[in-house]
Formats: sequence, structure tokens, C-alpha cells
Amino acid sequence: MATVLYHLGRVAFRWRWFVALLWVAVLGAVGLAASKAPAAADEGFTMPGIESQKAFDLMEKRFPGTTADAATARIVFIAPSGEKVTASDNRAAIEKLVDEAADGSQVAGAVDPFQAKAVSKDGTTAYATVSFKAKADDLTDTSKKHLERAIDQARDAGLRVEVGGDALAKQPAAGGAAEGIGIAVAALVLLITFGSLAAAGLPLLAAIIGVAVSMTGIMALAQTFGLSENTGTLASMLGLACGIDYALFVVSRYREERAKGHAPREAAGLAVGTAGSAVVFAGLTVIIALAGLWVVGIPMLTKMGLAAAGAVLMAVLICLTLVPAILGFWPNAVLSRGARKNSKRYRRKQLKTDNGGSRWAKVVVRLPLPVLVLGVVGLGVVATPVTHLELGMPGDEAKPTSTTERRAYDALAEGFGPGFNGPLSIVVDAKGSADPKAAVTTISKRIAATKGVVSVSPARFNQAGNTAVFAATPSTSPTDQKTKDLVKTIRDNRPGIEKDAGVSFEVTGKTALDIDVAEKVQASLIPYLAVVVSLAIVLLLLVFRSLLVPLKAAFGFLLSVLAALGAVVAVFQQGHGAHLLGVQSTGPIMSMMPIFLVGIVFGLAMDYEVFLVSRMREAYVHGDGPKEAIVSGFRHSARVVVAAALIMTAVFSGFVGADESMIKMIGFGLAIAVVFDAFVVRMAIVPAILSLLGNKAWYLPKWLARVLPDIDVEGEKLSRKVPAPVASVDNGNQPAESALTH
Repeated sequence: MATVLYHLGRVAFRWRWFVALLWVAVLGAVGLAASKAPAAADEGFTMPGIESQKAFDLMEKRFPGTTADAATARIVFIAPSGEKVTASDNRAAIEKLVDEAADGSQVAGAVDPFQAKAVSKDGTTAYATVSFKAKADDLTDTSKKHLERAIDQARDAGLRVEVGGDALAKQPAAGGAAEGIGIAVAALVLLITFGSLAAAGLPLLAAIIGVAVSMTGIMALAQTFGLSENTGTLASMLGLACGIDYALFVVSRYREERAKGHAPREAAGLAVGTAGSAVVFAGLTVIIALAGLWVVGIPMLTKMGLAAAGAVLMAVLICLTLVPAILGFWPNAVLSRGARKNSKRYRRKQLKTDNGGSRWAKVVVRLPLPVLVLGVVGLGVVATPVTHLELGMPGDEAKPTSTTERRAYDALAEGFGPGFNGPLSIVVDAKGSADPKAAVTTISKRIAATKGVVSVSPARFNQAGNTAVFAATPSTSPTDQKTKDLVKTIRDNRPGIEKDAGVSFEVTGKTALDIDVAEKVQASLIPYLAVVVSLAIVLLLLVFRSLLVPLKAAFGFLLSVLAALGAVVAVFQQGHGAHLLGVQSTGPIMSMMPIFLVGIVFGLAMDYEVFLVSRMREAYVHGDGPKEAIVSGFRHSARVVVAAALIMTAVFSGFVGADESMIKMIGFGLAIAVVFDAFVVRMAIVPAILSLLGNKAWYLPKWLARVLPDIDVEGEKLSRKVPAPVASVDNGNQPAESALTH
């Protein structure tokens, strides 16, 4: 492997113009295809196999022309202090709004609150529901402005009007200024690490090109594979993260080989042959984690995983070809100023055998047991809140009070009860029944009598009269455990109710859907972890030719993920320190959060593991003892691993500055996971375990050694083939062509 990549790096350096033009051509071709490709139809969020999804599918089939997830706007009217919405002036303003809202071209219907009895008992609050024919993303600006004008007129009449639902909801911004600060911090870390603008800019440039090719490729294939706009979210995030990391390690190794005296072309070949080998296997572990998302059984998540896997593959290819080609154009630009001038200070620095990484490693190998115990116990304590993890899908109640959606939610909860924001939809399949109306009435009465249900709405039949839908309002809020218990109770009582009615029914609606999704994701988490970790162990077994190192890597990853999840639960569910992050309300953790956390953190964790431990393995293979190999690995890789971790932490932390609680959650979870994994697991627990194991850490049975292919990631064969470096560093005072002949 190392030898093949070594030659690839030399070829890319030598034929830099051809490689650069080839990537420009690829980007242009993919971009042209993307510009001409039609956009994919939005298939919406589906999860086959759950009851809520089956009910949605039945509704779309039996109620032609309607969409189960069509946009809605729930307009809430609050009368001025001391007045009621039933007062003549207020009533007239509300009815005028409903009439005008119903005239919209994409509106399916608008319900008058006075006809639907949607007025609170005290008469201070009422609501009108406006239903649309299209999904929220498909609503035109004309339709939205038409509704907004009607709302403004009602406000001008003296009413307080708030709007819930998804029709007018704004898409959450990522991180705003905070995200920009995160990217600026990342650039600063690169600059400090390398001491060169070119060296700092090259990883960013490589990552941006990789993401550009990946995203345009996704757009070009959108209709063919049914890829929505959301499919590329994970791809862009991981493509940027891995692209920076991979290029960072290759550039760092190139500078190291130049410092040893190798000519530029030789240094590029060695960098791609050694660090590039680690990049290949780190990329493969990430691809395994992302492709494994199919285990969860959510089509959208599977597509996101495969698209992101493609982005990571593109980052690997860019790193192995375009990065050495760019180094060929400016072989000395990525060196520090001291290296280019070959200053006395630089030469003294090169003679030093210690740096911050090696000094820290010496502390760990001297006190491995205390470091190991402290690290494991510390992360274990942070992980304990995971035992109280509650999954769900936070809604308007999790939004800031500055949003109209949150104010509408609070007004409805106050006027009609907390369960009013999360009604359950009961879909009755009365096909084949002699008296569908009587059957639906039986089901409605039985559900209305269930403890925890405060009311049921009149049933609405389809045109054929064989399917009905009605709402059951719980007494508790959508995210309350009692609401989950109510859904379970209704479903448990279903056999008896269906026997009496002679027809079948299913429970759905947003609240039931969130509950079903959370249960399915929670059930899929263990199989997903098992598939990903087991495949990664096999891959790392090939990389490190050791039984214990892959097991140790998997243990460390699980520890960092559990600790990160524990921190998320402590802040966003239990509320510890929530105010420091601007979280205004707590609740269940987003259902997809554990899956996203596992997939992304696994990829980054294996990056750090492969880059750090491969240098230890390289030193061990070349003759160092177990502890000396640990110190050597840290001397060469610790600084760059720390830089990569700080960059990712800074970028992810930018999302914490978002207004939306869910985006805060994602940013905080990813940032804290990187901190735990890079600085506690990889920098402390890993060297402590390796130090305690000694030579056993690299043990591989002879029979297994004969079976496994010798991939040579550490470049043992390469070291015997490559000529010795020249005596001094090329300081840029000689022509580039003569430097290539060294």
C-alpha cells in the first residue's frame, strides 16, 4: 500500500499540470451536469414499518388530492386584556382573516373558529387552521405573502395574532456570526500550527474543492436516486471536516520529510505513501460508518449516509492526488519561514528531540494506570445521564420565545390545555363494513373514554365513505411521558375495540409519529453500533496487524460517544447549564441525534486513531520499544492531531450560536464529542493502555499473520526502497528543477 501510494504521490507531483487540469475538468463536467439536471421531487420523511407511516400512506390513498404532510398554519387569536374574541369587533376581524386566507391559490381550506367551536372556555383565545395543498417547501412566496397580509390586518384591528404550523415557519439558520467565528478560529489554528499562510490555506482549499465536486455530484444525481436538498447536509459537513483533516496530515508529513533533507518530489511521495496510507484507511472507516446507516431503516438517512460516504471518498482522492500536485507548483511555500530561510533558530529547533507531544507522552507512559483510571472514570461519570435518555422530536415548544411559533404554542396550551398542541389522529379503515358511520362512532366513543383523552373531534369521511379520520386530544403535552403511555394504551386496547366495531384503525399524527420514530431509532442504535464497530475492528486489524489495538480503539470510541450523549442529555434534557448556551426550554433529545453523533464522531475518532497510532506502529516496526514508540508517535503526530481536533471543535461550536435548540444540540454534541475523543481518549487513554500492554499491544498470532495481507501502512518496505535524504533542507535558494534531481 505505502509503495503504491508513494509512486502515486511522485507522479502527481511530477505531472502536476495534468492532475490539476483533470480535477478542474471533473469539477466543470459535474457542475455542468448539475446545472442541467432536474431537481428531485421531495419525497418527504418516510419510515417504513411503523404504524404512523402506514396510517399516513392509507390517508394519502383514500383521500385523493390531499397530502398527509401538506403545510398547515394554525393562526392563534388572543383578545386584548379584558376583552373576548367573541366580541363583535374581534369576531369580525377573525372572520375577515379566515375568508381572505381561504382565497389563496394553494389553500385547501380555512376553518372558522366560531363554526368549529375552536374558542377557549374563557373566550380569550381562538384559533383557525389553514390547510394547504402543497408541502411547506413548495409554497410560493405569493401564497405566503397573501396569508401574512391577512394576519397583519387582524393585528391592526387590535388582536394579538401568533402563527404556528410549518406554512410560515422560517428555516433555521445554522450559526450566523458564531459559525463564522468558528471558521476563523479554524484558519487561525492552521496558521499557528504551520506558521505559513500557504500551508494553512492548502487543507482548506483541498477540502473546499472536494466538497464542491461532491455537492455538484449530488445535485447531478438528485433525480436519478431521489436525493433531496437535505441529503447533502451531512455530506458537506463531513466532506469539509475529513477534507481538512486528510490534507492537514499529508502537508504535515511533507514538511517533516523536507526537514529531514528530502527533495520536494521525494518528500511528496513519502508523505502520500505514509500519511496517505493512513488517510486511505481512516477514510474507509468513515465510509463504513456512513454506509452502515442503512441498518436504521430510514430511506432518507440511508441516502444521506451514502452521499456523505461519497464526499469522504472524494476527500481521500483529492488528498492523494491534488494535494501533492499543488505542492509541486509551490514546493517551498508550505514550509515555515524559518525552514525557507534555513535560519539558525530553525536548525536548533530541528535538533531538539522533545516537543510538547513527546513530553506529554512521557508523563502518560510513566503514570499509565492513574491516567487510564482518571480518564475512564471521568468519561464514565459524564456518560451517566445516558441512562435517562429520552428520544423525541422537539417541536415549537423548543423554539425561543422570540418566535411566533413558540408564542402560538404557549397560547394554545394556556387556552385549551397542554395536549392541544399534539393531537392524535385516528385513521379508521371501514372498507367492507356494512355501517361505516356506526363503526367509526363506536371507535370514537371508546377512545374518548380512555383515561388521558380530554376530547375527540367529529369524524371526517372520505368521498367513498370507507375511511374516516378524527382527532383525539391528550391531557398532556406532546413530549410528556404520559402522552407516550396514552398512545401505547390505545394501541394495546385496539384488539377489543376493533372486535366491537368490526373495522380496524391506526394511531398517527405528528405526536404518534415522533414516538414511533424515537422507538425505531432507539431499537436500531445497538445493531448499527454492532455493524459499524465490528467492521471497523476488522479494518483496523488489517492496518495495525494487532488483536488488541482495534479492540482498544473501539472501546475508546464507545466511551467518547456515551460521554458526549451524556453531556447532551445533561444540558438539553435535564437543563444543567442550559442557560449558558441560551437554551430556553428542555425536553427529549432529537431522535436522530444519537445516530448522527455515532456516525460523525466515529469517522473523526478513527481519523485520530489511525493517524496517531500508525506513527507509533511505524516507530515500533522500525525498532523502537513499546514505550519509545508511543513517545515517538506523539512527537510526530500529537501537534497535528490537536490542531485537527481544535479545528473541528471550532467549526462545530459555531452551530451552538444558532437560535434553534436542535441546531444548538447538534453543534454542542459534535463539539464536545470531538473534545472527549481527541483530548481524553486518544491523547490519554490510548497511550496509557498501550503503555500497560507493552509488546502485547502489537501481538498477532502467527497463523493469523500468515492469513492477513501485509498492507504496510507504516511504510516499512518503503523505507528500504527510498534513497537517503540529502544533508540539508532545501531552503528555496536553488532552482526547483535542481531540487527535483536530488
